[in-house]
Amino acid sequence: QVQLVESGGGLAQPGGSLRLSCAASGFTFSSYAMSWARQAPGKGLEWVSGIDSDGSGTFYLDSVKGRFTISRDNAKNTLYLQMNSLKPEDTALYYCVKELRAHYCSAPGCLRDYWGQGIQVTVSS
Repeated sequence: QVQLVESGGGLAQPGGSLRLSCAASGFTFSSYAMSWARQAPGKGLEWVSGIDSDGSGTFYLDSVKGRFTISRDNAKNTLYLQMNSLKPEDTALYYCVKELRAHYCSAPGCLRDYWGQGIQVTVSS
């Protein structure tokens, strides 16, 4: 069965860095786009970043552009999110998400089929 397991979260100081990883199994990882979503307490879900199946195309939420970098290693079936210059407003539960197609879906209302369990990122001094 499909499994998405996030790691690398935790506590960081403002201006600090964290690197999230998502180990994928149970499907042909290299055939599907992947994305990261987040949800802060009391707020709605935000799509933070996405990447096409071959890494050729990426998407970033405006508020993380220039600070976050999404990447993938198809040989290791792993998705990454490098987060630099972290801000308190980046505090949230971060989810690794499998897309339905090879190309990342950026339109409103796109469907996704599998989610990780989520990992907490807290940015605080």
